Amino acid sequence: MMKKIALIPFILSMAFASQSQAALTDGVYETTVNGHNAPMTVKVTIKDHKIAAIDTSKNLESFGVGKVALDKTAAAILKDQTIGVDNITGASLSSLALKSAVRTCLQKAGATDQELKNYTRKVSHISSTPVEYKADVAIIGGGGTGLAAAVSALENGAKKVVILEKLGYLGGSTNVSGGALNAVDDKRQKAQGIDDSVQKFYEATMKGGHNVGNPELVKYLTENACPTVEWMEKEGVVFRDKIGAATGSLGQRSHYGKKPAGYAYTSVFENKLKEYGDRVVVLTETPASKLIMDKSGRVIGVSGLHAGKQPVTVMAPSVILATGGFGANVKFRQEVNTGVWKEVTLDNRIGTTNINKAAQGDGLKLAKSAHADIIGLSDIQLHPNGTPGTGLMQDIATSGRNRLFINKNGDRFVSESAARDTLCKAIFKQPDGTYWLLMNKLRYPDENKPDRMGVTMKDMLALGRVKKADTLDEMAKLINVPADHLKAAVAEYNKAASNKGTKDKFGFVATNTDDAPMTEGPWYACLKVPTVHHTMGGVRIDTLARALDKDGKPVPGLYAAGEVTGGIHGANRLGGNAIADVFTFGRQAGASAAQQK
Repeated sequence: MMKKIALIPFILSMAFASQSQAALTDGVYETTVNGHNAPMTVKVTIKDHKIAAIDTSKNLESFGVGKVALDKTAAAILKDQTIGVDNITGASLSSLALKSAVRTCLQKAGATDQELKNYTRKVSHISSTPVEYKADVAIIGGGGTGLAAAVSALENGAKKVVILEKLGYLGGSTNVSGGALNAVDDKRQKAQGIDDSVQKFYEATMKGGHNVGNPELVKYLTENACPTVEWMEKEGVVFRDKIGAATGSLGQRSHYGKKPAGYAYTSVFENKLKEYGDRVVVLTETPASKLIMDKSGRVIGVSGLHAGKQPVTVMAPSVILATGGFGANVKFRQEVNTGVWKEVTLDNRIGTTNINKAAQGDGLKLAKSAHADIIGLSDIQLHPNGTPGTGLMQDIATSGRNRLFINKNGDRFVSESAARDTLCKAIFKQPDGTYWLLMNKLRYPDENKPDRMGVTMKDMLALGRVKKADTLDEMAKLINVPADHLKAAVAEYNKAASNKGTKDKFGFVATNTDDAPMTEGPWYACLKVPTVHHTMGGVRIDTLARALDKDGKPVPGLYAAGEVTGGIHGANRLGGNAIADVFTFGRQAGASAAQQK
């Protein structure tokens, strides 16, 4: 009997050891899952029966967003040997996709049900003990505006800066923007034969905004955009020499970084902050919940909650709101939609180009609590470059020239150089409220060369949303439109593109140095829809980026910049003016806050 008792635990231990060793077989396992943007291949290396490496290099996730989430999630899985780690806020789909892929690879490696339970156990390293920081400047929001403000504040005398960012990474929606930055730049524009001036830029911005923008703010933006470009270059941003024209820019003055999209800017500023060491504290996964005010009404700090668990307080004599807009807050945007788009129901059938978690309008609530004035909330902008079903700006971009808007009858229906609200209103009048964006090899001479968003035409074709044809007759069949209509539409455009300065029947006139006839295949087409892109209303500010109350007086200690503010863009924002706004006023907000102007 004693032998049996002694033998049973021995047999069980051997069985478990055998089961454990047999379960995870060393090797490299691979699977493909759907990421946020496209299918991605994940390789998991098992060594010594543990997860030793995770390779996510074959992905098309967004720079600064999905790619960051993959890196952070993979690192957490490796550290804790479980896929029960937290998702990265603002990129949860990328996180979930990776965790699903790792789970599949574990199963391929022979993981038992019991081991899978262990590899999916929940872990958290977040303390619930409250923490308090003291700083010269506290910044709520770590997107493009917040990053610019932080660097500027440090350069203008701030000894300590704390950034509270509710997403799991820095850069916000600026990361996934097209990256166009409008500025009158004699050095680059004159080299291309572009005739421009600050006055022309000012007039275009006022006119594009239906002449309801604040002239002082517009003047400040247009005069300081080029100095901002020079400042960004000093910080390390590398711009392309060629000046383009963003969709609805009303002029050829759009700058683009050499790196993809808005990541060309955010990546540089994020790295710049690292040079300041412990003078900068970055708190991701930390939404701000309350502005702290003294008895006189001065803003003296901010409180929030890190990872839903740890209370955070930042005491600072200057607080900057850099929280972005409210384009993803469907309920709120419908409540205030009494302006340009009052005839359109902006419900969840219309997506947004912004990161949903970011664009909720949180900063407006904070500003109101400090008695700041909120203006222009009905000024909402739609963009014509949305992907059907999501509203994200994917695949071929509408920015630039030599691309046609073709309806389901195969006809052009608007001047492709019009302002964004004009373009979108025209689209809504077309069959099914959609259109085909058509272009040819003029825009994509090399299918293997990454475009401004860092994606190749070869990648886009593989995803299936972009159609390719050698001739217009073949394209007409692919997109199911009459071939004679499609060829007539292209011929009509080509005539205008050849007759520089002569308007066609839609008002299109070839004034851009890139305008050229579209004649040779291959041809490319992609279905597009309008999508909520920018909210022009927000906190009332002055040219020092000080938040103002209803009487036009500064709210002591409170500053604001970027899409959380109102008054700059009027009722319609020019394409390329948002990034100019983000970095021009972000820079000013940082300087003003550091110097307590």
